[in-house]
Amino acid sequence: MTAPQIQFSPEQIIALFIEAARSGDLDLLSQFLTAGMTIDAADSRGYTALIVAAYNGHEEAVRLLLEGGAAPDFVDLKGATALSGVAFKGFISIARLLLEHGATIDHANQAGRTPLMFAIMFGREDMARCLIEHGASPDTRDADGISVREMADKQGLSALFSDTTH
Repeated sequence: MTAPQIQFSPEQIIALFIEAARSGDLDLLSQFLTAGMTIDAADSRGYTALIVAAYNGHEEAVRLLLEGGAAPDFVDLKGATALSGVAFKGFISIARLLLEHGATIDHANQAGRTPLMFAIMFGREDMARCLIEHGASPDTRDADGISVREMADKQGLSALFSDTTH
């Protein structure tokens, strides 16, 4: 007697792929990709495996996905990229990896907030320094007209820009 075939919907398959990224399961991610999984497949919130792996701090999964061709600037339904997520979480090595693979440093989400803004808003001073070193603009303004410098002043991080001109 043969075992019954289990059928999964495309949404369920994407959910399993993204769950593998959430847990940093390199073997399972590799199996999905070998089987032909679309690397930038997104769930109902617009999250891709890369966004989820980055947000959850799985550097090797991020590397695997980027080297497999994942788009570093894919955006979720709120307009955020993987770099936005790691900026507020403070995962500097993953931010560097994303930037090495072409992530846009000043990509703004739907609220006009850039990765540097997230780093500053969440007090991630080392991340902010990293982003500034890679060319993030301190003069960008969000949708409310608040600049990066103003956010830094409110967070007590204005010294980040002591070497740059207004």
